[in-house]
Amino acid sequence: MSTVDIPAQTLPASELARLDARFPARDVAVGGGAVVSVRECGQGPVIVCLHGIGSGAASWLDTAALLAPQACLIAWDAPGYGRSTPLASAAPTAADYAARLEEMLDALSIRSCVLVGHSLGAIVAASAARSESSASARIRRLVLVSPAIGYGAAARIDARAKVRAERLATLDDLGIAGMAAKRAGRLVSDGASEHARQWVRWNMARLNDHGYRQAVELLCNADLLADLPPPMPVRVACGALDVVTPPTACEEVARRCGVPLELVDDAGHAGYVEQPQAVAALLRESLAG
Repeated sequence: MSTVDIPAQTLPASELARLDARFPARDVAVGGGAVVSVRECGQGPVIVCLHGIGSGAASWLDTAALLAPQACLIAWDAPGYGRSTPLASAAPTAADYAARLEEMLDALSIRSCVLVGHSLGAIVAASAARSESSASARIRRLVLVSPAIGYGAAARIDARAKVRAERLATLDDLGIAGMAAKRAGRLVSDGASEHARQWVRWNMARLNDHGYRQAVELLCNADLLADLPPPMPVRVACGALDVVTPPTACEEVARRCGVPLELVDDAGHAGYVEQPQAVAALLRESLAG
């Protein structure tokens, strides 16, 4: 572990108070002693949101607040994130995460929802929609935002080894706080507000070492393009300025789904943090469609 002194990633007290008041966390028991930590805001049709590898449920606060009059937005902390129980395997698959998602939907008695997956969350969302379990029948529409395609395809074997080595080396060398300081800036565009920058840094700084290592294995072993669900209502969006999953890569996901790619202007990878109004409008439309 690096001995470099990394400053703590903090949010203004007013933002933490807003998070606790508008989007509080609670633990949902899902059996076998496991829990999934969720945040919930609003009333009405349910939107379930799955975050990416460097984030958490709290990152959806601004989007949830904008949708509160029309929808109930529920965001999970993925297994191994926040207070959510990690999965048993050191290298869990997309199907393992999707099974935990189904347990959460059961525990919350959610019978119908729009399922939103951002980045790595898109891999889990697509797996849930593809599964033959009851989870897929509950998904009215699938929304993939800046989807990560993973490195599981045979053609990406060299990139897979490089990504795994680089991500784990950064974690080992800098720790979670150092990683947040170094990598969080890539999640937003150069023109992002300080508000957006604070939120992506704070969320990444709250990662858990074990859960992040499991998520790295998911990223390296998954193949979204081979795991897309059969024809169903789908929307695919991407930040126009995304450098992590750029529009050219997201365009291929949209093409495979048979839909146009929808660009979020003036947004990087964490588009729903940087431009929550635009993403909330997209999700509001997804409820109606």
